[in-house]
Amino acid sequence: MDPSSAKPRCSVPKPCNHLADYKLKYGLAGYDSLQDNFVTGSNGKTIVCTPDRKIPRCFFCDGYRERLYLCLVCSSVSCLDHTLLHSRSDCGNDIAVDVKRSELYCGKCHDQVYDADFDTAVVSKYKKDLIVCRNAFESIGERSSKRRRLSSAIDLDLKKWKELPCIRDQRAKSCYPIGLRGLNNLGNTCFMNSVLQALLHAPPLRNYFLSGRHNRETCPRRSLDGFCLLCDIDIIFSAMFSGDRSPYSPAQFLYSWWQHSANLASYTQQDAHEFFISLLDGIHEKENKLRDTNKDAGDCPCIAHRVFSGLLRSDVTCLTCGFTSTTYDPFMDISLHLDSSHCLSTETTNKGSKLNGSTSISTSTLIGCLDLFTKPEKLGSDQKLHCQNCQEKQDSSKQLSIGRLPLALCLQVKRFEHSFIRKTSRKIDWHLQFPFSLDMSPYLSSSIIRKRLGNRMISFDGDESDVSAEYEIFAVVTHSGMLESGHYVTYLRLRNQWYKCDDAWITEVDEATVRASQCYMTFYVQKMLYHKANEEIGCAPTSSRRDSLMSVVGYC
Repeated sequence: MDPSSAKPRCSVPKPCNHLADYKLKYGLAGYDSLQDNFVTGSNGKTIVCTPDRKIPRCFFCDGYRERLYLCLVCSSVSCLDHTLLHSRSDCGNDIAVDVKRSELYCGKCHDQVYDADFDTAVVSKYKKDLIVCRNAFESIGERSSKRRRLSSAIDLDLKKWKELPCIRDQRAKSCYPIGLRGLNNLGNTCFMNSVLQALLHAPPLRNYFLSGRHNRETCPRRSLDGFCLLCDIDIIFSAMFSGDRSPYSPAQFLYSWWQHSANLASYTQQDAHEFFISLLDGIHEKENKLRDTNKDAGDCPCIAHRVFSGLLRSDVTCLTCGFTSTTYDPFMDISLHLDSSHCLSTETTNKGSKLNGSTSISTSTLIGCLDLFTKPEKLGSDQKLHCQNCQEKQDSSKQLSIGRLPLALCLQVKRFEHSFIRKTSRKIDWHLQFPFSLDMSPYLSSSIIRKRLGNRMISFDGDESDVSAEYEIFAVVTHSGMLESGHYVTYLRLRNQWYKCDDAWITEVDEATVRASQCYMTFYVQKMLYHKANEEIGCAPTSSRRDSLMSVVGYC
């Protein structure tokens, strides 16, 4: 095929119109002027400092505790509320920079926006600071042999060493497990980044792509129309596990996903769970097209179903004659209601707040949610089902159980409640306690049926014995903020150490931080696969050679 005749691939999604207008009017002058204001902080993050190096404050309300933004046109610093007012009152002052995150923000779109040129400016400044920091470290080593100048030289350079601690951070980060790398926010895409971080570290899925099971070099789909979701996922795996620590921009993947989910193709905030289901559906669809197969989801050989697909059993029992009809349905995840019957209420004091008093926080448990999910439910009078034995509609009860467990189990908590009568939506802010080790055997069909029949010994013909019921948690996707304007963050558990993945930033956290988070999706994997992966995953190599990644374990 002639390369010139192939459709061009879109490497970066188009920016919003306001950012395009800004660049058309000012070019890259605004980005260049920020070079002296970019500073690598003590945690390795690039932040924006004011020229006088003082603590930035909002020009309008003098506040400094909230997120602050620097206008690229007039250089004024303001909080979010005044940034939005500033973009309305002053024509053309639409684009600002998040001071703490060094990310572009559009006041007209009320959204983060991505620009490759700005990304290049931030990375360029980071590399310059890294070189300066290395030179400072080398100069300390050279002078350390000169004893007469040892004291004064070290005192002088240690001050510079504390101001530019990127070498220390790089050395600490070099011991991070392989694959830990931030993902740039491309414009309110924290929902995508959070789910991608979880999928990238799911042992079965990770091993599939890193072992070359999908070869993008010979993929026929890629050569036909230039777009292949599987190829773009493979590119992300290669980039994330290359050993490079600088944040990665999954722009091409975002554009490829938009081709599959045209109804979600926008820079507005999306639901992380909806994206998760959409992505697995895209993998299933694209892989089956490549194999030219059309099997049912329960027997699908695609990697999405081999990793995440399980079987749900539904028993509907007639309350008149006791006849039970059974159906089976595949599932990719399990959505759970928060259990209010076992809800605990705790009070926290609002210290330092203008409003004195205490706030009541409701707490539920994941075990309670699973108990509620598998609890028998009496169907209403308007839900009477036809009984095959009675040959008429009768009152009945319904009970769900798990007929077959997947290799990786995703449990989603229903935190967003919608009322069709009141036409309102709200977020449920209850705290959820979840275990790091999870035993799913009480929720298997065999256990549920034996319990229903009084724990009598009965034979069971299910296939649930094929997969272990012991799971270990490896990722938690959390949601903070309001329903309309929230933020997604992922916590990863690698080698029994937790890491917080907040878009481009990766930091170590303790277990208490994870347990206190407002979890939205929890990802578990079979205990055997989790421990086996931890045994063989080491620190990231400095080389980007892909053949060094083939030892990742746990594929199906």
